[in-house]
Amino acid sequence: MSRLGMGIAGSVVLASLIWGGVMQPQAAEKQEKVLRHVVLFKFKETSSAEDIQRVVDAFRALPAKIPQIADFEYGTNNSPEGLDRGFTHCFLLTFRSEEDRAAYLPHPDHRAFGQILRPHLADEGVLVIDYWAQK
Repeated sequence: MSRLGMGIAGSVVLASLIWGGVMQPQAAEKQEKVLRHVVLFKFKETSSAEDIQRVVDAFRALPAKIPQIADFEYGTNNSPEGLDRGFTHCFLLTFRSEEDRAAYLPHPDHRAFGQILRPHLADEGVLVIDYWAQK
């Protein structure tokens, strides 16, 4: 039966199958994998809210300065589980390749950010985990 003979209801079902992914297995195969760079900070008790905000603002400025950062998001811990071990701030950077991450790590703007951060980090106050995103 042609699409013309299906009527409106049939066309809607066909459209939802096509755009809903049922008839697009190649879309999943073409999905780009990305490298996630997770950074957690634990600040010194002596660091003020203003000090911490300066650190956050400096980190938030990096994507505009370092083109290898494909995506960026951040937030503060609000987990009710009590398993944070004092880590309060989380930053998630996305890179398209290991080469992009390799360019980011020694980048002068990343190093300058480290100078802003370092005086406010608690002992063992940074945790970094990188992984290839799997969906």
